[in-house]
Amino acid sequence: METVLRVPQGEFTLQRLPLLSKDNLRAWDAADEYLLQESDALNMAEDARIVVLNDSFGALAVALNAYRPTAISDSWLSQQATRINLEANDICSDQAALLTSLQQPRQPVDYLLVKIPKTLALLEYQLILLRPWLHDRSLLIAAGMIKNLPSSVWALFERLLGPVTTSLAKKKARLLHVRPSADVDLPQNPYPVYYRLENTDLMICNHANVFSRESLDIGTRFLLQHLPDHSQYRDFIDLGCGNGVVGLMLARKHSQARLRFIDESFMAVASAEENFTRAFTGKRRAEFITTDCLKGVAAQSADCIVCNPPFHQQHAIGDHIAWQMFKQSWRVLRPGGELRVVGNRHLAYHTSLKKLFGRYELVASNKKFVILSAVK
Repeated sequence: METVLRVPQGEFTLQRLPLLSKDNLRAWDAADEYLLQESDALNMAEDARIVVLNDSFGALAVALNAYRPTAISDSWLSQQATRINLEANDICSDQAALLTSLQQPRQPVDYLLVKIPKTLALLEYQLILLRPWLHDRSLLIAAGMIKNLPSSVWALFERLLGPVTTSLAKKKARLLHVRPSADVDLPQNPYPVYYRLENTDLMICNHANVFSRESLDIGTRFLLQHLPDHSQYRDFIDLGCGNGVVGLMLARKHSQARLRFIDESFMAVASAEENFTRAFTGKRRAEFITTDCLKGVAAQSADCIVCNPPFHQQHAIGDHIAWQMFKQSWRVLRPGGELRVVGNRHLAYHTSLKKLFGRYELVASNKKFVILSAVK
């Protein structure tokens, strides 16, 4: 695995998170390299105010540390990787200010450097949120791999900011340049969005980067029909909680339950907290935790963990996140505790559960999904 990024700003040792023993992916891509080469060619002033959006593992913030950039991300893993990579390169942590996707910079922005995210709704939210911080001399440069740059990206920039110019392709990456135009009317931010949860009186909040924002996804719908009902369970975790619908319905089903909602997306946890607070109007309490899977959660502190694991990290597809969730669930569950999982049939989660727990039970299945239970 290549770990040294060589760009005009210098050479930097970088790593991805989570750490995987057989990971052959770099902590940066050709779009990061192209964006850093372009940034160097601009000869930016030493006091230029730079904001970086959606830096995957800190490559941009680390390489541009001399400018003390502000890096905004919806990913806890991205922020943690940035901290680790700053330290690995002997760069003081205060050389980059790390903000969550729900925070804003404190001063006008001269250069807005954007990695195109997987979810364009997140990009739309970010551009509307940050547009008031851009002035008539600001420059936005967006970078992405060509395969991840549909025409809708161009249309979004032009609708919200102004005309777009494009670079030549380099190593299958491309840059988009935008100078904000005063002639473009800024619309009201449409996020978060809300929908009424079917068969309930609950209005569900969904921030821009939450999976299945407009309605209940079919995997979760199936899981809600087969939630754990063991009367002695008290401590539940909604792992990879998204908007928190699963944990919310567990709380309704188990009146004495203690709930923890955990996700690595700041927007997901914020959505889950708003939904729980509205549903119980202050009469129930829960914990809302942003972290990598179950990192930092006490061992043997849960009776039941329920999850619908993602099978992608940004644009990379794989089962490593599910495996990490299952492995850490074993540590966090008490003896006799249950992990209940929903997943697409072809993902073969039963193999991983049998390896970790020794056995598993098929709770339910349909043509697309299976629900599996493993008891410690």
